[in-house]
Amino acid sequence: MAVRPTAEPIAVRRLTVSDFRSYAAAAVDVDPRPVVLTGPNGAGKTNLLEAVSMLTPGSGLRRARMDELTRRGAIRWAVAARVEHAGGLTAIGTGLAGEPGSEKRTARIDGETVGPMRLGDVMSVSWLTPQMDRLFLDGASVRRRFMDRLILGFDPEHGPRANRYERAMRERLKLLKDGRRDPEWLNALEAQMVENGIAIAAARRAWKIRTARALEAGTGPFPAADLALEGTLEEGLDRGSAVEVEDGFAEALAAGRELDAQAGRTLAGPHRSDLLVRHRAKDAPAEQCSTGEQKALLIALILADARMQARERGQTPVLLLDEVAAHLDADRRAALYDEICGLGAQAWLTGTEPHLFEALGGRAQRFEVRESELAAAGN
Repeated sequence: MAVRPTAEPIAVRRLTVSDFRSYAAAAVDVDPRPVVLTGPNGAGKTNLLEAVSMLTPGSGLRRARMDELTRRGAIRWAVAARVEHAGGLTAIGTGLAGEPGSEKRTARIDGETVGPMRLGDVMSVSWLTPQMDRLFLDGASVRRRFMDRLILGFDPEHGPRANRYERAMRERLKLLKDGRRDPEWLNALEAQMVENGIAIAAARRAWKIRTARALEAGTGPFPAADLALEGTLEEGLDRGSAVEVEDGFAEALAAGRELDAQAGRTLAGPHRSDLLVRHRAKDAPAEQCSTGEQKALLIALILADARMQARERGQTPVLLLDEVAAHLDADRRAALYDEICGLGAQAWLTGTEPHLFEALGGRAQRFEVRESELAAAGN
C-alpha cells in the first residue's frame, strides 16, 4: 500500500445557511469525519453541498448566477462556516450583496470584508456531480473548467490570472470588431494576455505533472491514467523556455488581429487548450472507455488531486461527492471510502439510500435530509 501523505485536513466544523436555495435557515455542527446526507430526491441534499462550494472562489458546483441562489420570496442569501485548517479555526462567510437581482457577491474572513477570491486562502474544495459524468465526452471548455477548478484549490492566484486574461481578451476583441485598431491600446491588451496566458499555461502544466505522479499507481479499482495537455502554450513550455513561448504568443496575437476580427473570437491562447486523459491499462483515451470506466477515471482524478494537495500543500481539501455512490458497485464504494478515510479528508456524500454507505461504518457522521431540514441519523 502506498505511504499516505502527512497532511492536515481542511474541515467544516459548523455550516450555516440563510435563504439559500430551498433553505430558509439551517445550521449543522460536524466533525472532520466524512458527512453522509441521505434522503429522497429533491430533499435539499445537493443544496447543502452547493452551499459548501460557495465558500470558495468561483460560482460553485452548479455554476449558477448569484441571484439564482436566493430562496424564492427572499431578498438575498448567505452561507457561513467555521473552518478548521492548518492555520487554526477560521470564520468565513459569503452571500449576495446589493439589491435583489444583483450579481454582486461579498465575503468575510474572521469578520473582515474581503474579495471572494480570498476565500481560497482558507478553503480548498473539490467536487463531483452527476452532471460531470460527461466530462470526457463534452467539449474542451468543460475539461478546462474542471482542470482550472482543481488548480484553484492548489494555487489560489490561478483564478485572478484567468479573470485578467479573459478581461483583456474581451476588450481586445471588442476593439478589433469595432474597427478601432489603435496599435498602442492593442499592444497593451495583448501584453496583459501574454503575461497572464503564460502564467495560466504554466500553472496547468505544473498541475498536470504533479497530478500525474499521484495517478501513477492507481488506487485499487480506480485505474492509473496518463494526462496530457493539448495547447500551443502548454506544449511550447514542454519544449522551450517561457521567454520563447511569450515571444511566440505575442507575435501570434499581433499577426492574428485581422483573422480574430473576422472570426469574432480569439483563435490563439490558453482558452483553447484541452485536458486529455488516457486509461493506461486499456491504452485507450477516456472518451472511448465504457461509462463505468469513465466514472472510475474521474474519481481517480479527484483522489489523485487530493493526494497531490496533501503532499504539496500539507492540507487535504474538502470533497463534495454528489450521488457518487449510486453509480459504483460494492467493491468500488468500499475502495472509495477507504481512500477518503486514508487521506483523512472530510467528504460530504449524498445518496437516496442509507445502505450505500454501510461500508463507512463508524468512520462517518450521518444526517437525514427531508424538505430542507436535517436530523442526525444513526451517528
